[in-house]
Amino acid sequence: MNRMLWLVLIIVVAVLIPVIMGGTEMLQRLRGFSLLLLLGMFGMICVGWVVNATRLRLLLAEQAAARIGRLKTVAVVMAAEFAYCATPGGSGAPLTLLALLGRHGIGAAKTSAVFAMDQLNDLMFFFFALLCILVYALFHNLSQALESMLLASGILMAGALVACAMLARYHRPAIKLNGRFLRLLRIKPATRRRWARKLLHFLDAFADNFRLPRRVLAQVFALTCVHWTLRYSVLYFTLQGLGSEVDWAWSFLIQMLALSAGQFSLLPGGAGAAELASAALLAPMVGKSTAAAAILIWRLVTYYFYLIAGGPVFVALLGKPLLNKLLRARQG
Repeated sequence: MNRMLWLVLIIVVAVLIPVIMGGTEMLQRLRGFSLLLLLGMFGMICVGWVVNATRLRLLLAEQAAARIGRLKTVAVVMAAEFAYCATPGGSGAPLTLLALLGRHGIGAAKTSAVFAMDQLNDLMFFFFALLCILVYALFHNLSQALESMLLASGILMAGALVACAMLARYHRPAIKLNGRFLRLLRIKPATRRRWARKLLHFLDAFADNFRLPRRVLAQVFALTCVHWTLRYSVLYFTLQGLGSEVDWAWSFLIQMLALSAGQFSLLPGGAGAAELASAALLAPMVGKSTAAAAILIWRLVTYYFYLIAGGPVFVALLGKPLLNKLLRARQG
């Protein structure tokens, strides 16, 4: 219970940041915001869940996906994304997938490989999106701070992609090096062998993802683009609804940088850090009151809604004891 109260406290503090920043003028802007537009953005998130469920089924392949129904797959995605938002750095998402897919006879190696492939597709999307924004920025004014952060993000993502490629190419030397490191830590030989077997099973399962038909891999990446385009359009539509004209590319960049800051903060869902970072980037463009209103609506749709809608699904599928165990493992 204490851990749940801690999560609620973090969320309250995160909500108070834009409220204090915007003041009474922010409340006036919120009153004038279109309810139909807000419902439409909630609908975009729901479409995103269906898209992610379809992506998951494609990666599981027909044999594994046949063990879990389509509606149940959507529920699995909602529960995993709730766990992502409720734990530091999103660390609860893979654990939730392991637990849920394991109940349908899908092994840990297969689930881990699917999650890794999913993350690799996300990384590729953001890398190519950053390249497009860099090209766009060449023909538009960009502040020194945004330019530096954009270049730094691009370099980090390029480095991550190179690291993934190097690990895939030289995985055997990496396993041997890891074994030597574990030996220095005086890990028991039986434990080292067990971990090595698990790693080899994961690598085999991960390689199976690349043996899927190219058509399937193209569909997975296309669905990745659809999901993130929908989710990263929320702030743009929010600003449009508040009467501010900000290019979609800049709203995308602001969200990416703010959420990255939230990830580095190691707070659940980046609560607090994401609000502060987005306020620092958005307020100079549209003013404090508009920025505060936009941040509150944006986080309501893309963070609090995940917790409100995904929480009951998580508890229904896995139960409250596992939720407490997950929070204890991440905060202990």
